[in-house]
Amino acid sequence: MRFLVLSDIHANATALEASLAAVEGRWERVVCLGDVVDYGPDPNEVTERVKALDPIIIRGNHDKAVAGLLGLEGFNPLARIAAEWTHGQMQPGNLNYIAQLPAGPAAADSLTLVHGAYEDEDEYVFVPSQAMSGLLESPSDVTFFGHTHYQGGFSYRAGQIGVIQLKPEAGPSFAALRLEPGTRYLLNPGSIGQPRDGDPRAAFAVADMDHHVVEFWRVPYDIAAVQKRMRSAGLPGPLIDRIAVGR
Repeated sequence: MRFLVLSDIHANATALEASLAAVEGRWERVVCLGDVVDYGPDPNEVTERVKALDPIIIRGNHDKAVAGLLGLEGFNPLARIAAEWTHGQMQPGNLNYIAQLPAGPAAADSLTLVHGAYEDEDEYVFVPSQAMSGLLESPSDVTFFGHTHYQGGFSYRAGQIGVIQLKPEAGPSFAALRLEPGTRYLLNPGSIGQPRDGDPRAAFAVADMDHHVVEFWRVPYDIAAVQKRMRSAGLPGPLIDRIAVGR
């Protein structure tokens, strides 16, 4: 099975459509690691597009916040403004879809899906010490996680943790990781709508589990058009600026 692995779309329809166009015909099933909405200007369009893809999907913390399932006390002021704006924009059917997204972990064939850490969907995994529990406790050799907006991940073999950092070339392109027998992986496809690893291109992955290869993709998109919609919506300036620099 070839899975298209999406995460942290964050209501950015332009980035999502560019990503789907770049890998048309290269996948059989979609999985989504959450944070479909919030931050970006297109919450209804993205929710409807995701629904149409019929993914195996779990929720993210921003999905919970927009749906009223998570208080905004832990959000910074800019994130609170965006979450409140998004909630007010959502059509009832789309808001209901977001509210009913299940918590991870979830299974997709031979993969395990989580939003944050394996044991806590809201916890960030940035460094090897934070990755250890997921690498050891997940029922699958390959687990995908999101939440950090950093493409890459971690591997574990014979008591040693490795850090995976792949850099696709300029343009729409991918860097491939071959999955080795006897190795466990905790992999992050990156963020479609708001990367934070210094590369503003939309980030996602294609996992070809039959051939044991994961492609880490980056795809450029019309960032200026998204920023224009964000300004028209009155979203906070720092959220608008950051998508151009991937931070």
